[in-house]
Amino acid sequence: MKGEAWLFTGTALFFGVTAAVYVWLSREPAGTAALCVAFVMAGLVSAFLWRQYRRGGERPEDRGEAEVREAAGRRFHFPARSFFPVLAAAGSALIGLGVVEGLWLCLIGFGVLLPGVVGFAFQDLGHPEAE
Repeated sequence: MKGEAWLFTGTALFFGVTAAVYVWLSREPAGTAALCVAFVMAGLVSAFLWRQYRRGGERPEDRGEAEVREAAGRRFHFPARSFFPVLAAAGSALIGLGVVEGLWLCLIGFGVLLPGVVGFAFQDLGHPEAE
């Protein structure tokens, strides 16, 4: 994860510096907001990857002298089939339609989205390989 973390750290720094220069030179709010959002998104991915690197340690892919066989075996846990991603997608679509149609549809969308996201995030909480 170290290589990926450095990549997204560099991306976040690029967007941060670009946003600062853009604000200083243009004073235009739409571009500033877009660059700030890009900076925050890249920063969040970067923080997650650094956290995973510190938590899981160095992988064979992070070392230049590693052998291919060191990365063999089961490494990740993938959950079984689940309806939670579909529920989350339907809730997101309803929220998007609610922005156009009205608040009532948006509230229904949040009601559908919340159990989808919570279920999707915690469906394998007790599984021993999910760490």
